[in-house]
Amino acid sequence: MRAALHIEALTVGHGGAPVLRDVSLTVEPGHVMALLGANGAGKTSLLRAVMGLVRGDGRIHLGDREIGGLSPERRARAGLGYVPEGRRVFAGLTVRENIEVAAAGGAASRGRRIEEMFALFPALAEKSAERAWRLSGGQQQMLAIARALAMRPPVLLLDEPSLGLAPIIAREVFGRLRAIADDGVAVLLAEQNAARALMIADEALVLARGGVAHRGPAAGLTPEAVADLLVAG
Repeated sequence: MRAALHIEALTVGHGGAPVLRDVSLTVEPGHVMALLGANGAGKTSLLRAVMGLVRGDGRIHLGDREIGGLSPERRARAGLGYVPEGRRVFAGLTVRENIEVAAAGGAASRGRRIEEMFALFPALAEKSAERAWRLSGGQQQMLAIARALAMRPPVLLLDEPSLGLAPIIAREVFGRLRAIADDGVAVLLAEQNAARALMIADEALVLARGGVAHRGPAAGLTPEAVADLLVAG
């Protein structure tokens, strides 16, 4: 099986100081990779570098295509979906409009994609005509994910999707992420809550002090082991 996303020797620096050093990873179609680490470990920097929002040295392949020289907009069109920390939905648009503006194709195609997203997130279907600013935090997170999926990206990047959510809502969001991967999407999930991420992940990569402290199957990796890796890293 060809990797949906392959990153080789990625290094990211801010102000001359390296935030990430020689990070490599591969995410297969239909798999969730949990990107774990403490605040400041470089999880967000990695996602932003993959998306082209910050400069990184290394090689980034989306399927067969090397995308390191592309702008963020062209990376999105090539097949990267991105949900940044803080959700950032279009507050003044309705739920339906938020998804519609991101969907590709003609009216019929966009309509089908909207209905697919409503099937994935029934809570959004009930709020389809509601302005996004009126949604709860959990509903806004679902909407941000649905909007990122509207163009059918083979790879979905998510930055701290459970941040600020009540535990029961976070479990619902993470259940949907597992369903998204089971539909064939490769998911790279940056998350500080290791226990929650490991419940749905196939692989895990632990960042500590800008480098890779651990890379391997998520099965058998416990939050306590992750904490020990962060201390030792």
